[in-house]
Amino acid sequence: MRTRLRMRPLRAALTGAATTVGITVALVATGTLSVAQGRTGQGAQELGDPDYGVCRGVDARCYHDWGTFDTTQGYKVLLYTRTAGPRHANLGPALAPGLNPPLTDANVVQKAVAKMGADNGFQVDVTEDVTQLASPATLFKYNAVIFYSTSRDTLDDAAQTSLRQYVRGGGGFVGVHNAFGTEYNWPWYEGLLGNANFYDHGPAQPGTVETVDRKDHSTKSLPARWQFSDEWYNLVPAPTRVRVLAEVDESTLAKGVAGNYNHPGHGRNHPVAWCQYYDGGRAWLTTLGHDAKDFSTDGSFAGAAEFQKLLLGGIESAMGKAPFCK
Repeated sequence: MRTRLRMRPLRAALTGAATTVGITVALVATGTLSVAQGRTGQGAQELGDPDYGVCRGVDARCYHDWGTFDTTQGYKVLLYTRTAGPRHANLGPALAPGLNPPLTDANVVQKAVAKMGADNGFQVDVTEDVTQLASPATLFKYNAVIFYSTSRDTLDDAAQTSLRQYVRGGGGFVGVHNAFGTEYNWPWYEGLLGNANFYDHGPAQPGTVETVDRKDHSTKSLPARWQFSDEWYNLVPAPTRVRVLAEVDESTLAKGVAGNYNHPGHGRNHPVAWCQYYDGGRAWLTTLGHDAKDFSTDGSFAGAAEFQKLLLGGIESAMGKAPFCK
């Protein structure tokens, strides 16, 4: 009969501790350590890591590569900007029903993303008509779906089901700015955002963005530090099990980071862009994108060029035109 060797308690504890340290070091080195855990410095703590019951994180095995998308005809994305609550000025007036309705000069986001696609080899369809999202078959015509500053309950039941089936079939999702103020009471969507939701923000102001992971397609052409102005969202919960790509250096926010609902900020790890695999699909997220001047091209708005590179790279990687979250 074989005698089983038992690890002594002290040895087991030391081994466990060494393993934990090793894993932590590895996660920090790759940028995948949860910002809601192990946070250093001052800021909100213990913001939660709910279990959404899906495969999620930075492991590509969470992606469903089922051959759903035919790219021989090129790449195509759906830009959705419907608001059922606050509406950011850079979205301009609400759009007429249907696909690709007429745009005005005030529809800055819609026109800018459409031009971004035209300049970079992918088609952009624009809508605020929820019926355009009612069928997975319709969404599977797109390599990625972009929610740009949508707000509150912007989807009905049919669209919720459709989006979930689309992502589960390997679809790409890009969430920008107030996409984090959307569908608050839908846990699956919160998970799609990386386990994150908008809580509040401090004064809109200039700050320094730190590109903490410069290996990703969306960040590889960005400097280590760059100036930008935004609302600097505070999040509850805060992203977990994601690859953090960029953060704001809170020490550069002269007007402070405390939000209008008293969130104290995130301390030394205040994420503003990240990516993850989620429930079969790809999700690329950024809380940036508040100002219409983000899309200026004349150099008059600090960080506009960097933001546009970040967003373009995120869209390209989410739709599979470039490597994702690596």
